[in-house]
Amino acid sequence: MSKIRIIGAVCLCFILVVVLATGEAVSKENPYESAVTTARSEIWKAINSGKCGSATAAIMVDGKVVYAEGFGMANREKSIPVNVSTLFNIGSISKVYVATAIMLLVDDGKVSLDRPVTDYLPEFKMADDRYRKITVRMTLNHVSGIPGTEGNDSFGFRYDDNVKKETIDTLSRAHLKHAPGAMAVYCNDGFTLAEMIVERVSGRRYIDFLNERIFKPLGLKNTGIGVGEIKGKPIAFYYDPKTGKKHPLETLSVLGAGGLSSTALELCHFMDAFSAKGRLLKKTSLAEMRKAQPSAFWGKLRNPTFSFGLGWDMTGFPRYDKAGIQILGKSGGTGNYSSMVFTVPDKRISVAVIAAGTESGAMKIALDILDAVLVGKRLVPKEERSVMVPPAAQKLPQDHASSSGYYADGTKLGRLVFDADKNIATLYIFKGQEKTPAVTLIYNNGYYHDAEGNCYYFADIGGEVYFVNSPLHAGIDVIVTQKVKPIKEPQSLRIDMDDKVWLRRNVGPFEGIMTVESHFVRSSTYKDLPGYVYFWGIKRIGSPEFAGMPFDAIRDQSELTLFEKDGTTWAWISDLLYSPAETAAALKAGENSVKIGSDGYGRWMAANEDVVVSFTKPERGRVIIISSDDVATYDSALDTGDAYAARGSYIECAGVADDVFIIKARPVTADEKK
Repeated sequence: MSKIRIIGAVCLCFILVVVLATGEAVSKENPYESAVTTARSEIWKAINSGKCGSATAAIMVDGKVVYAEGFGMANREKSIPVNVSTLFNIGSISKVYVATAIMLLVDDGKVSLDRPVTDYLPEFKMADDRYRKITVRMTLNHVSGIPGTEGNDSFGFRYDDNVKKETIDTLSRAHLKHAPGAMAVYCNDGFTLAEMIVERVSGRRYIDFLNERIFKPLGLKNTGIGVGEIKGKPIAFYYDPKTGKKHPLETLSVLGAGGLSSTALELCHFMDAFSAKGRLLKKTSLAEMRKAQPSAFWGKLRNPTFSFGLGWDMTGFPRYDKAGIQILGKSGGTGNYSSMVFTVPDKRISVAVIAAGTESGAMKIALDILDAVLVGKRLVPKEERSVMVPPAAQKLPQDHASSSGYYADGTKLGRLVFDADKNIATLYIFKGQEKTPAVTLIYNNGYYHDAEGNCYYFADIGGEVYFVNSPLHAGIDVIVTQKVKPIKEPQSLRIDMDDKVWLRRNVGPFEGIMTVESHFVRSSTYKDLPGYVYFWGIKRIGSPEFAGMPFDAIRDQSELTLFEKDGTTWAWISDLLYSPAETAAALKAGENSVKIGSDGYGRWMAANEDVVVSFTKPERGRVIIISSDDVATYDSALDTGDAYAARGSYIECAGVADDVFIIKARPVTADEKK
């Protein structure tokens, strides 16, 4: 799911600086001066350009914090600035903690990385017999083939332990997108399985295991469950970039995949545990945590891909590999926060950046800080970047036509069109049947280039065509989309899916703001793509009731299952439940009473004229208004008072069984429209 962007204006006078190595200001002799300057300039640039609202950064060397700082306002209403103890959610950096927890159980002799997951979780089953080959290791290095991410109630404002059971239930209906071990495709649900293994084997709640075996031994007093569940500690709030509204504090219920919170200081302390001085893991387990864990696909692209480890995004980086320096790195992103941590275990150097905002550029900022530290300590030479000169357009290669066609990722569908007369390629992105140009490419020396300096190529491997981003200065290739393959004997679903509106029904009242885009979905079919349907991503039709995943290299794919309920065709999109828009009751002028049934499913009403609405709802209930063009115009998690609902809008009531909502609708008068 796409993440909400943040724009924040922050008073510069509240910079909090802590230099803990010497207690003195950074001097010219300090090898970290450039790194500190980089941290300050890049983070303030991100804040002032609206990419984040607040942030924190830290550097640790040889077990000592040499720099830590907070930036911006943690709480604007109370004018509380960020300090080095302010908590942020760290998102997927949490994966390194669950990988470490598994390795602690390996050290205890209670878990074996290469035993099947089913040995520890016999209830884990899938609708694909290959699931039996998924090992514990494969849950930690993204090679399991599991579709992706449990979306229902995973992101929200309250912790819900039931997410683990829902993950098991969802996977029981799911297929694998590739054979276990074949590809390395980012997968959150594998880490939820790993979290469950820790609980099952240890006999303790996962968060209690972390407290006992990781947090307490390392002295981590400010690391734990997400900020939405924390009381009495300073927290960095997230503010909507467009409206400035403060969001409810965020909690991710998938603790192993992305649900922890921490500070930049404590992230660095945790990273130091992977050095030779580490106090958590035995030598063999430490070595296992630090090595690359490649899939069978490794080496098939022009350049290396990210070298996933156990929990890590990378276990090396080309620039530092050449200097004989290993780095470990992990990024994190939630609906409200972004983060990045790097560590150089052999040198005991760690860098962490966390921000309130999803577009902060935390990964690049942290890498720039790390590079400045390594240069300052004379471990690598300063990298001189040449000025980017746009390449000249060359004639398209003779085989360019074979790369044209439809491409997609987990949620977006596009079409790549070549123009041989102009020697350009244009990628169009679809919204329903409408398509808009997203990027124009020119060809030069084996690569396609866009106006922003990005570089791409097409890789045809095993009958699959991948569109690959290949940043020339980084030396790491990333598959961004995959070609939709024509089907010789296409099948059709049993109902017409083109331009059909679907309303999500299993929304919990505490689900996060970022998931609202999943509540109102329009399905589409395309005459040039027989055998496929677009419904929260492109899907290959396998039967009149089912459409599955078409790709082996794309993260967070989902499957469609149609079924009959109350004489109407409903749909599962993996764990998300939908009914057609026709099931929404008509909103009438005056008072409307809505009661949540025993199944707990949300109720919808449709506005057939322009109205002003007022609500009386249960304390735990939620009301959302979504316009006919899929824009949430009102959300009681953020908004108060009466609201305007234009004709064609839908009003969603989310709560628990037996909750009653009263919606009063008053038609807009002609004078008001003037």
